[in-house]
Amino acid sequence: MSLTLYYHPLASFCHKVLIALYENGTEFDKRIINLGEEADREELQAIWPLCKFPVLRDHERHRDVPETSVIIEYLDRYFPGPQPMIPADWDAALDVRLWDRFFDNYVQEPMQTIVSAHLTGMQCDQTKERTKLKTAYKMIEKRMATRAWVCGEAFGLADCAAAPALFYAATLLPFPEEYHHLQSYFERLVARPSVKRVLDESKPYFQMYPFFDDIPERFL
Repeated sequence: MSLTLYYHPLASFCHKVLIALYENGTEFDKRIINLGEEADREELQAIWPLCKFPVLRDHERHRDVPETSVIIEYLDRYFPGPQPMIPADWDAALDVRLWDRFFDNYVQEPMQTIVSAHLTGMQCDQTKERTKLKTAYKMIEKRMATRAWVCGEAFGLADCAAAPALFYAATLLPFPEEYHHLQSYFERLVARPSVKRVLDESKPYFQMYPFFDDIPERFL
C-alpha cells in the first residue's frame, strides 16, 4: 500500500481526512496512534516533531504530509478520485479554501478549546469560545440558505472540514431551533456515506469523549 495514515478514530481533524479518503475510495493503510503510549508518541514524533495527527505517509514518494488541508490537497494532486476536493477554477478554489479555514478556525478551534479545558480540569471563562460558535452558526445558517454544500452543488474540502467540526460542536452548543438551513446541512452531511462510515468507525471510541452523554443516541 502506497499510503499510510497516522491518526486516531476519535479525533475530529482525523475525521476530516478520512472523509476525503473514503469519498474517493482511496486505498490506504491505517496506523492508529495512542498519544498516551510512549512508543506511539515517539513514532509520530519521528515523522512530525510537533506530534500532531493526522499525518499521511506516501511510501512511493518518500514523503510525509501533515496538516489536514494540505493532506487533502496532496491527495487531490497525486491520488485524484471521481470527486475533486478542490475545484480547478481559481476563484472557486479560493472560496473552498476560505470555508475550509472557517470551519477549522471558528468551529473546530473553539470546540477543541472547550474540550481541552474540560479534560485538563482548567477552570476558565468559555464565553469567548461559545460566542465564536454562535457567530459561526449564524454565518453557516445564512450561507446554506441557497446551496446544498458549503461551496455550491459539489461536496468538497470545506464539507470535509464541516462534518466533524459541526458534529462535535453540536454536543457543546446545540444548533438553534430556528436555524433550519444549518440543521438541514448537518443532516445531509451525516447521511453522506463517507461521513457515516467515519462516524460508525468512531463508535467504539466515543466513550472516551468527555461529552459522550451529549452525543445523540442515533450516532451511538
